[in-house]
Amino acid sequence: MIRFARHAGWVFVCVLAATCAVAQPNEPFCGDEGVWVQTLGSGGEELNDRRSAASYLVWRDDRALLLVDPGPGSSLRFDEAGADFRDLDAIVFTNLLAHRTADFPGFVAGSRNADRVRPLTVLGPDGDDAYPSTREFVERLIGPGGAYSHLAGYLSFASPGGYKINARSVPATGQRRWARFGTKDITLSAVPVHHGDVPSLAWRVEIAGQSIVFTGNFNNRNDIIAGFAKDVDALVSHLAIPDFARGEVRERFVRPSQIGRIAQRANARMVFLGHRTSRTLGRESASRAAIREHYGGPLVFANELECWGL
Repeated sequence: MIRFARHAGWVFVCVLAATCAVAQPNEPFCGDEGVWVQTLGSGGEELNDRRSAASYLVWRDDRALLLVDPGPGSSLRFDEAGADFRDLDAIVFTNLLAHRTADFPGFVAGSRNADRVRPLTVLGPDGDDAYPSTREFVERLIGPGGAYSHLAGYLSFASPGGYKINARSVPATGQRRWARFGTKDITLSAVPVHHGDVPSLAWRVEIAGQSIVFTGNFNNRNDIIAGFAKDVDALVSHLAIPDFARGEVRERFVRPSQIGRIAQRANARMVFLGHRTSRTLGRESASRAAIREHYGGPLVFANELECWGL
């Protein structure tokens, strides 16, 4: 299993449980064949962690096909990763909070000269009385009466970028699995997860015989992820709180020991830990120990621009 990570213009090629070796500058961050998961951002919403907000790319054969959560910093990382906007089959949101969505208008504005011609599907949770649906959210951002109304053309076939954005809302209540999107390369499904009062989704990606689940932020109240992620190749979960956390954060986030139980029950081949906050940074040993009580497979603490082959 090979990992590529960039630092100061260099690419470090690493093997799990081995020492990093320096590769030549300007080599691809992900392999040019197979399926890869890349961390665009590995942090939360904090301003002092030197990390972009949690965001991910799914690559196949040197093409970035899926963008998960275009949060703050993700558009810069997308460029640094060498991804091509024309290749994206879809953008998905796990929820519509600022640290999951803030760079979305920047992606749209920056795509004007990307030479994309096919429509772009944008998927995310349905809304409720307190939160808009994804369709309404996109309209509020870039619709004719939205905050960035100069981008409204992207919602029509007269788009200045040469392509149309199709925003769709996915049910974020109950426990039913949604599976109504697919291309020749990827199939997507989603289930609602509990993240306090915020409508939220976990996403499962089926691609080239491999499977990846992005849990987003959740606290596992409904115990749905283990079944949704059954026999998954990569479980991408969030390490936002330590096991000893108390109060409101436990209503919103899963604890490390729970991640271990979920991964074990799901029979996940490997686990990636993103959304690393000040509550868990520097406590990796404790988090690893809590997870290892239940799960013995490969465990990765994600960092910026790291890329992992499946």
